[in-house]
Amino acid sequence: MDGEVILDLSRLLSRVRHHTPSGVDRVEMAYARGLLDAFGERLQFAIVHPFGLHGRLPRNKALHFLDKIERRWTDEDGGVAQRSLFNVLPSLLGSLPVQPRRTAGGVYVQASPHHLTNAALVGRIMKRERAKLLCLVHDLIPIEYPEYARPDGAAQHRKRIETIAAYADGIVVNSAATKRSLGPWLDKAGRDIDIRVALLGTHTIPDPGDPEPSSGTPYFVCVGTIEPRKNHLLLLNLWRHMAETLPSDRIPRLIIVGRRGWENEQVVDMLERCAALQGHVVELNGCSDRQMHELLRGARALLLPSFAEGYGMPVAEALSTNIPVLCSDLPALREAGGSAPDYLDPLDGLAWRTHIIDYYGAGARYLAQHKRMAEWRPPSWADHMRIVCDAIADLQR
Repeated sequence: MDGEVILDLSRLLSRVRHHTPSGVDRVEMAYARGLLDAFGERLQFAIVHPFGLHGRLPRNKALHFLDKIERRWTDEDGGVAQRSLFNVLPSLLGSLPVQPRRTAGGVYVQASPHHLTNAALVGRIMKRERAKLLCLVHDLIPIEYPEYARPDGAAQHRKRIETIAAYADGIVVNSAATKRSLGPWLDKAGRDIDIRVALLGTHTIPDPGDPEPSSGTPYFVCVGTIEPRKNHLLLLNLWRHMAETLPSDRIPRLIIVGRRGWENEQVVDMLERCAALQGHVVELNGCSDRQMHELLRGARALLLPSFAEGYGMPVAEALSTNIPVLCSDLPALREAGGSAPDYLDPLDGLAWRTHIIDYYGAGARYLAQHKRMAEWRPPSWADHMRIVCDAIADLQR
């Protein structure tokens, strides 16, 4: 079939004031690039504009916007403060949607949860587009673990999942774990929707070559929004204990990369007021792709002590950079990391301390993971997009 493929870019446009991307932002960008490669001129773009309008984004404007955003992510470290509305107003005004003539038989691809809380809006969009809806579901964490979400997070995410269950003609999930979580919601809706599991690919940038030998203190990196489910508190308490009990030349550094999120008062208090952490823990709220790549390449390991994950993108990206991983023993993280990482109980502080000290000294556990990493193969965006393209082709038959 040769019907249109329409990709919704609402998420990326809504985030135009942010300096650095979230994981969902990266996925929507990967879909834009992957679908362009697969469908060329057949790919069209749509948006729900921050001004409240829905329609198509002209192709030349969409491509210019995507290029601009990618350049920003690669090189711009930015900071905590968002860009001013005045600064981004040209981008917003240049991205106003139009209402072209549409033909039936297309597939509308929704790779983010951007406006899925509004079922009525989604219904109007699909009626106007005369297309079938293919949705990517990232996770159901706010529903399954409401204690880790914003106060209204569970209710908002239920609306998204109910909208998908009501309107989607096909679904892609980022892990088998997410598929298992989604199943009961589709059963409840009484709909038999085809679900494809497609692991997310890794994001790479050109490698400048071998890193220069570092004469500084070995360090570990923790990547992710500072929020309760990421379990930063475990690491901060471990680092405080190491700072109080170990000789100064035996204390590694911890670099925390991520924006401050919600319900994180204890973590923020420790970062700002715990004297023992000063000089040992560094917080980076904004980090370009290039800087992130360099941080990972020089790290002893990535640390990810999360309580819940829909997929382990940081795990896959660290391993693809040949950096070991210490992470929680969660099904979604095992799908991303396979047999390579050391998987630990997110509540077992002693095990985390033992492994961190071993990795700091390049001990037996550290060397054993490096051997396992030789057998690990990264999930690719090419593989992911082949599954998506197959789903699109089946919907157009």
